[in-house]
Amino acid sequence: MSRVLVVEDSRTFSSLLSRRITEEMGHEVVVANSKATAKKILAEGTNFFVALLDLNLPDAPNGEVVDMVLAHSIPSIVFTGEMDDKLRDQFWAKHIVDYILKQNMDNVAYMLSLVERLHRNPAIKVLVVDDSKNTRYVVGELLRAHRYQVLEAGSGQEALAVLAKHPDTRLVIVDYNMPGMDGAELVRTIRHDHAKDQLAIIGLSGTGDAGLTVKFIKSGANDFLHMPFLTEEFYTRVTQNIELLEYIAQIKELAEKDYLTRLYNRRYVFSAGPKLMATQTRRGQGVVLAMIDVDHFKNINDTHGHAAGDAVLRQMAALLAARFRVSDIVSRFGGEEFCVLATDMNPADAGGIFEDLRHCFETSPVSFGDKSIRYTVSIGLCTSPLDGLEAMIKAADDALYVSKNDGRNRVTVA
Repeated sequence: MSRVLVVEDSRTFSSLLSRRITEEMGHEVVVANSKATAKKILAEGTNFFVALLDLNLPDAPNGEVVDMVLAHSIPSIVFTGEMDDKLRDQFWAKHIVDYILKQNMDNVAYMLSLVERLHRNPAIKVLVVDDSKNTRYVVGELLRAHRYQVLEAGSGQEALAVLAKHPDTRLVIVDYNMPGMDGAELVRTIRHDHAKDQLAIIGLSGTGDAGLTVKFIKSGANDFLHMPFLTEEFYTRVTQNIELLEYIAQIKELAEKDYLTRLYNRRYVFSAGPKLMATQTRRGQGVVLAMIDVDHFKNINDTHGHAAGDAVLRQMAALLAARFRVSDIVSRFGGEEFCVLATDMNPADAGGIFEDLRHCFETSPVSFGDKSIRYTVSIGLCTSPLDGLEAMIKAADDALYVSKNDGRNRVTVA
C-alpha cells in the first residue's frame, strides 16, 4: 500500500486529512504531530510517496520540517495559515510540490487532488526538448519534483528518436529556438504520428515574440509558456494538459468499453475492426473472427439470479482477455455473446485453439457465494476475410447457430 506522511500539530486537521486520504484513495497515512516525531518516523523508513507538512510546528516554527523531509527526497506539500511573496519564493526554490493555505475545505480538496496526482505521475513520461542543457535541467527538476518520468532531447531529431523509443510519452515541452529544426517544425512533425488526444505539447520561448504563441498553436501545440515563467504557472499548465488527456481517455473508454466486463463493446468492433483487417491484409497476415455465446444463459439467470449471470460474464471476459493478444479485439458483442477478432492466427490452427478455449470455459466453474456455477459455450468461426468485417460476422454467426442446433457446447468453422 502506498504511504503518505502527514506532519501537523492540530489533531483535528490531521485526523481530517488522514480519514479522507485513507477512505477516498486507499493510501496508508502515518501522522506525526511534531518535527521530533517525524524525525523518528523517517529514521524507521522513508518509503512515502508524498509528505503533507505544516509550516509552523511548536518545535519547528520556521518551516524546518520541510528541509528535513526534503533531505530524504520525499515530495512535499506545504500547508500554512499565511504565505507572503518572500516565503513563497523561498519554498519554491526548495522544489516543494506546492503550498496550500489552510483557509477552507476547498483548499483541502485541492490538496487531496495533488496527492492523487503525485500517486499517478510516476507512470507518465514527459519529454523536455531544448538545446540548452541548463533549461533542460531546470525544467526537468521541476517535473521530477512532481514525480514525472523525465526524458530529454537536445534537438528536434533527437526528440523524434526518443519518441520512437517511448511512444507512450504523454507530454512534450519544447523550446522554439533550436538548431536544425525549430520548435514549431518539430511540433508539426510530431503531429504526423501523435494526435492531440494522445500527446500534449507545450511550446516554450524566451524571445518575447508574441507571434510565437500563435505559431506554436497553429503547428499543433496544446499550450505555450513564455520564459522566464512562474513556477506555479508552469505546474498549472502541465497539470491541466495531463488531466485533459486523462479526461479524454476516460470519455473514450466509456464510449468503447462495456461497463460490466471492461471488454470492448459492439461499437468498437465496427469502428476498429475494419482498420485492423486492412492492416493485416497489407502485411499479408490472416484474421480469424469468432462469435461465442453462453449456452442456456437464461437458465443461469432464472436459477441463480442476474448477479450470478453477471459473475459468469465477468469470468468469461477475464478468461478471454488472458487468452488473446493486446493487438486482438476482444469484445462483449451483446447480452451473453462475445466477439473475438484475432490477428496473426493461422486459419488451420483456429479450430483447435477455440476448441481449447471452449474446454477451458466448460472446466472453469464460477464461484458465486456458496455456489459453483458450471456453464458451456457454443462458438462459430470464420477463418477467411471474405468481403469485410460484416461478412465475417455473418459467417461466424451462421456457424454459431450450427453449433447451437447440433447440441451446443461445440465449435463450428464456417
